[in-house]
Amino acid sequence: MPRPRLPLVALTVTAALALTGCGGEQAGSDASEGAGGSASAEAGQQAGERPDISMPEDAVLEVDKGRPSEPAHQPALDDAFRYIQAMRHGIVAQDPDDAAYRYYSTAGAARYAHDQIEQWVKGGWTPTGKDRYYDTETASAGSGKGVLVTFCRDQSQTFSRSLETDEVHRTEKSLKSFQKYSVLMREKKGEPGVWEAGRIEVQGEAKECRR
Repeated sequence: MPRPRLPLVALTVTAALALTGCGGEQAGSDASEGAGGSASAEAGQQAGERPDISMPEDAVLEVDKGRPSEPAHQPALDDAFRYIQAMRHGIVAQDPDDAAYRYYSTAGAARYAHDQIEQWVKGGWTPTGKDRYYDTETASAGSGKGVLVTFCRDQSQTFSRSLETDEVHRTEKSLKSFQKYSVLMREKKGEPGVWEAGRIEVQGEAKECRR
């Protein structure tokens, strides 16, 4: 069975990612149905209480965030990677409706996380190893109300482990190991200081990320 990657398929979005996103929704839309919204994730949580996104010792996220282009972008940069870790947390928890990623995402980004987690659950796999993220950049978007966070990923040292047999499926490092992410972040309504992902684009076989 081929190892599922998190994620490999690139999503189609507009070039700037600031005006429109996955599914053709407007950047200002506030979807809250199913995996597309964060309203249900907020239920049962007190205001300002962030969800647990801790990971087991054998599933490490190594993040070199660097510095944002503007100091004001720092919270969006931090929460962009919390979204990535929350997605991985959902895989480890084997829960496509895990509250963690829904807290840090909405609309297309939430649906994307749900679909990725679901693929791993259906395959009976969980991640193990070191997942590396680096070369981060930030830029203002959506008339200054959003922040576009871009970064590279090297997944050559992270693998999938069968929950049934405990077998680790290893792959050789290649161009397929490298991806380029673009995540549009906006401040979460009703929770100052918390940013959530609304749009995501993932480019597979990203030559500019290869090291």
